[in-house]
Amino acid sequence: MFTDSEMDRVFAALSHTNRRDMLDLLRDTPGMSVGQLAAHFDVTRIAVMNHLKVLEQAQLIISEQDGRTRRLYLNAVPIQAIYERWTDTFSAHWLDRMSLIKSVAEAAARKIDKDPDA
Repeated sequence: MFTDSEMDRVFAALSHTNRRDMLDLLRDTPGMSVGQLAAHFDVTRIAVMNHLKVLEQAQLIISEQDGRTRRLYLNAVPIQAIYERWTDTFSAHWLDRMSLIKSVAEAAARKIDKDPDA
């Protein structure tokens, strides 16, 4: 489980459009080099490096040295942890509610089938 400060870093990292776009690119093309990634943005290489630092601190990307090239990969684990933190509880609640609604609707339909004049 991620701590609140780790989740804060994830939300802060995801708050910038360029960083979200970087994650989209890394999802679609795992193992991109920093140069390949930077070519997609109209900002300085220093700005790209700063964005990558934020993403790494939030554990949203993994980088690996390949000779002189730094390869980048999306790490979706922090996003999954955030998703699970809120949706599992809510999903269970709404699944229970939907099951109840389904049961009531089916019972009403059976009652109408037995006595159409009711």
